[in-house]
Amino acid sequence: MEAANQTEASQFLLLGLSEDPDLQPILFGIFLSMYLVTVLGNLLIILASISDPHLHTPMYFFLSNLSLVDMCFTTTTIPRMLVSIQTQSQAISYAGCLTQVYFFMVFVGMDNFLLTVMAYDRYVAICHPLHYMVIMNPRVCGYLLLACWQVIIWVALWHILLVARLTFCVGTKIPHFFCELAQVLKVACSDILINYYIFSYLSATLLIIVPLGGILYSYSKIVSSLMRMSSGKGKSKAFSTCGSHLSVVSLFYGTGLGVYLSFLTTRESEKSSVASVMYTVVTPMLNPFIYSLKNRDVKGALGRLLSRAITCQ
Repeated sequence: MEAANQTEASQFLLLGLSEDPDLQPILFGIFLSMYLVTVLGNLLIILASISDPHLHTPMYFFLSNLSLVDMCFTTTTIPRMLVSIQTQSQAISYAGCLTQVYFFMVFVGMDNFLLTVMAYDRYVAICHPLHYMVIMNPRVCGYLLLACWQVIIWVALWHILLVARLTFCVGTKIPHFFCELAQVLKVACSDILINYYIFSYLSATLLIIVPLGGILYSYSKIVSSLMRMSSGKGKSKAFSTCGSHLSVVSLFYGTGLGVYLSFLTTRESEKSSVASVMYTVVTPMLNPFIYSLKNRDVKGALGRLLSRAITCQ
């Protein structure tokens, strides 16, 4: 291919989940509904956590931040996809694509880190209950949150700078509904060896292995502590506070690992796209339901919030 065809691609073509015109209205309706449910559900969790004094604890501080990140997470991808379907335009600018990659990495990384911090919070609450409010004081919670943001912002920026050095052919097509880093690397016209190894190993270590290792370590300590606990009521209460978090962790990492492994083992974009829908759309949508259905404190706070809203009308 001539060098002229490999220089500055000003835009990419996002092929979406399907190129069948008959499916576009159906996809638009499904994803619009899922997006609205995601925003509404996570917004209710945030409002309940802020307005109810019973939820002014470290656990719900991190939960409200997780809900905020989930809203931003889906907003990075779904509105752009809906506009593309509505306007029947697959084009996305080069700068727009890199911006989407950057914010997508930031928010998916924050999901990882917040789930890890929440596991640590449960470990301290169950294994060191007498020192819980001392260890997890507001200043520590703020520092933990700030550290998570700082790490992922710089990691995502590093990836973007490495992608910016690549060249792309004019008219490059990305077989996906958004600019995901793995898919962008696959369509590059230049050598991606450095990007591949950094994405495959460094990112896997920092964004998957370390957080997941922290979660598993925290829960191993929790299980060990529960085994020594004689009170059945205490065990039941501990399990109820951990059940929601474990469900969200399983859903998020199960689908996220599916995308990561599909990048390493296959070039079939369809499998990767389906797995991406699960962890970019379905998981953020289900998180509020998981926490509200399995957590009596959240259910009570949501009930009081809705009661006040009805009373004010």
